[in-house]
Amino acid sequence: MFQDVYDVIVVGGGHAGAEAAAAAANLGSKTLLVTMNLQTIGQMSCNPAMGGIAKGQIVREIDALGGYSGIISDKSAIQFKMLNKSKGPAMWSPRAQNDRMRFAEEWRLALEGIPNLDFYQEMVGGLVIDGDKIVGVRTSLGIEIRSKSVVLTNGTFLNGLIHIGEKQFGGGRAGERAATGITEELKALGFESGRMKTGTPPRVDGRSLDYSVMIPQPGDKRPEKFSYLNTPVLKNQRDCYMTHTSLEVHDLLREGFDRSPMFNGRIKSLGPRYCPSIEDKINRFADKDSHQIFVEPEGWDTVEVYVNGFSTSLPEDIQFNALKSVKGFENVKFFRPGYAIEYDYFPPTQLKHTLETKLVENLYFAGQINGTTGYEEAASQGLMAGINAHLKINEKEPFVLQRDEAYIGVLIDDLITKGTEEPYRMFTSRAEYRTLLRQDNADLRLTPRSFDLGLATKERLKRMEDKQSKSAKFLEFFKETSFVPEEINPILEKVESSFVKQPDKMFKVFSRPQVTMDHMLQLDKVASFVHSNELDTEVLEQTEIQVKYSGYIEKEKANADKLQRLENVRIPSQFDYSQLKSLSFEAREKLNAIQPVTIAQASRVSGVNPSDISVLLVHLGR
Repeated sequence: MFQDVYDVIVVGGGHAGAEAAAAAANLGSKTLLVTMNLQTIGQMSCNPAMGGIAKGQIVREIDALGGYSGIISDKSAIQFKMLNKSKGPAMWSPRAQNDRMRFAEEWRLALEGIPNLDFYQEMVGGLVIDGDKIVGVRTSLGIEIRSKSVVLTNGTFLNGLIHIGEKQFGGGRAGERAATGITEELKALGFESGRMKTGTPPRVDGRSLDYSVMIPQPGDKRPEKFSYLNTPVLKNQRDCYMTHTSLEVHDLLREGFDRSPMFNGRIKSLGPRYCPSIEDKINRFADKDSHQIFVEPEGWDTVEVYVNGFSTSLPEDIQFNALKSVKGFENVKFFRPGYAIEYDYFPPTQLKHTLETKLVENLYFAGQINGTTGYEEAASQGLMAGINAHLKINEKEPFVLQRDEAYIGVLIDDLITKGTEEPYRMFTSRAEYRTLLRQDNADLRLTPRSFDLGLATKERLKRMEDKQSKSAKFLEFFKETSFVPEEINPILEKVESSFVKQPDKMFKVFSRPQVTMDHMLQLDKVASFVHSNELDTEVLEQTEIQVKYSGYIEKEKANADKLQRLENVRIPSQFDYSQLKSLSFEAREKLNAIQPVTIAQASRVSGVNPSDISVLLVHLGR
C-alpha cells in the first residue's frame, strides 16, 4: 500500500496536524496525514470559536506565515469581535464565532486541494526507529509506513480517559476511541511523560432556551477578519447571549461534589488554570454569588448551542438539574453532557526550538502533546513543526521565531525553556514585547520571512508591501501637511481638547489621545488623500497606531535589540554545567536538563538567576 518513502508523516488531523501537513506539503515535501477519522479533520472539539486575548494575534501570525487557520476561520465565521478595543493596540485581540461543521469542512477541502498531501485513516500505534532516528510509523493493523520525518499531533487521544461523574471510559473525544501504544514506546525510548486534563461543557438544544431573558452579545458593527488575504467579510452575524449562574445553581452543583472526579480523587492531573470548570469556580471563588455563562450558537443553521462557562465533569443528572435553574435554561434539553478528559503529554523541555525531540532525530511534537491548550496554540506549533521537518530533511537552516518577532516565538520558547506542569495558554502578559507583536502588523513582521522560506505566496508578499508603502506614505502626509486653527478647532471642541492658536503639522494634533482617525477624516485634505490613494481600513489602522504609539514602539525595539545581543551568544552543544561550581545547584541541574542554545535562553530558565548568567558569560569569555 505504501511503497514510497514519505518526506513527512503527520499523525493526527486536529488543528496542529492540519497546519503541519499543509506547511510541509506546500513547501514541497511528499506528506502523509494519518488520522483515526478523516471525517473529523480540523474538528473544533471544544468551543466553536477562534482567537481571543493573545490567541487572535497567533491566528494572524499563522496567516501571515502562509498557514490556513485565519482563512478557514473567515470562511466559516458567524460573528466577529475585536476584544479590548478600549485599551491600547497591543491589547486588541480578534475573535470569531464559527460554524463548527463548516469549519471542519473548509479544512478538509483546503487540505484536499494540496497536491503533495496524501491521507490515510487508521490509528498509529507505534513508531519505527533506526538507532536514534525515526524512519516511519506502524499502524494498528501492523502496516509500516516509512518516512524521513514524523510529526506527532495526538491531541487528547494518548491514553485518553473520559470522566462524567463516577463513570469513566477510554476516549480521545466523546464518541471516539483513545490512541494507545505511542506513549509506551516513547517512554521506552527514554521520554518523560505526564498527565493533564481538560474539560468541556454540555451542548444543548437552542430551541429549548428562552433568549428573551438573556443579554444579547452582538458582533462588531464593522466586523474585521483574520486573514490578510481577500477572504470574505461578514455581512450578517449571529448573536451570542449572556446569562448568569446563581446561589441556587451553585447549591445544586455542590450536591454532586462528592461524586465529582475532580474532588473525589479520580482525576489527579492538572487542568487549565485560566479555563476552570464550573465546580472549580464555585470552589475557588466561594465568595461570588454568580458566574457568567455565554450562550454560543454552533453554526448558521444548527440548533446546537455551546454553554461557555459551564465546563464540568459532574454527574449528568447534577449538570441537568443545575443548568435548568440558570435564567433562560428552565426548559433546557441536552444534546450531550459535559465531561473531563485526562490524557498523556510529554514535558516540552525535551524538545529543541524547532519542536524536534532531543532524543530521537527527525521526530517532532506539536499541540497538546506538548502540554498546551487551545486551537490557536496547537495550530501554531503544527505550522512550525511542519516547516522545520521539511527544512531538516532538506538540510536547510531551521526556522525559529524569536520572542520579539512573534507570539509564536514566545509560546515555543516558554515551552522549551520553562516547561509546563499545567495546560499552557497564551496571554498578552507572557510577551515582553507586546507593543511590537500586535495583531495589525503580523503580516509586516512575518510575511517576508515566510516568503523567503517559500511558504507565503507572491500574492501575500505583494499585499503586505502595498500596505507597508501606503501606510508609510500616509504617515509622511501627516508629518508634512499643515492645518489651520479654523479647520481643526471645531473637532477639538467636540473631543474636549484644548484649542490651537496657530497652524502646525497634522501629525502633532493627531498624536493627541482624544483625536482619532475618524476625526481626521473629517478634514478635506485627509479625506481627499485617502480617496485618491485608495487606502483601506488596514492602512488607516496601521497609520493611526504609528502616529500615536511611535515613541513606545521605538523604545521597545531598542530594548529588544539590547537583549538580542544575548541571543547571539551561543552555548556549546551538550555543555556540562556541572563543571561550573560557581553556578547555583538549581541552575546546574536545570541547565543540564534543558541544554539552552543561547545565553538569552539560559536567562529565561526558571531557577536561573542573574549571577548564574554572569558566571556563564565569564566562562564563555564574554
